[in-house]
Amino acid sequence: MSIDTAQAATAYARTAATPIGDATGTVGAGTVTAGGGGFADLVSRALDGAVAAGRESDRMTVKAIANQADLNEVVTAVSSAELTLQTVVAVRDRVIQAYQDIIRMPI
Repeated sequence: MSIDTAQAATAYARTAATPIGDATGTVGAGTVTAGGGGFADLVSRALDGAVAAGRESDRMTVKAIANQADLNEVVTAVSSAELTLQTVVAVRDRVIQAYQDIIRMPI
């Protein structure tokens, strides 16, 4: 997944301008323009991509067991799923670290 810095800055500015939401956890519901979505949409698309990569890996593995897939295709699908999972874990770790840093800030 490649993200242009200008798009990231625009999304950040748009997200910063949206209201936080209510106590139900709805963040800026309906306030994001149709042009590009917000951070929640970005995370949602990334997770959907991770799930799709995992499913493709599983599908290729099953095809390999049935001798219907080339070994190169299986290795490529599994490697892609592994890389996607590593990326998701790295992003999760950074989000947790940022949250902990915010919690430690003096009021």
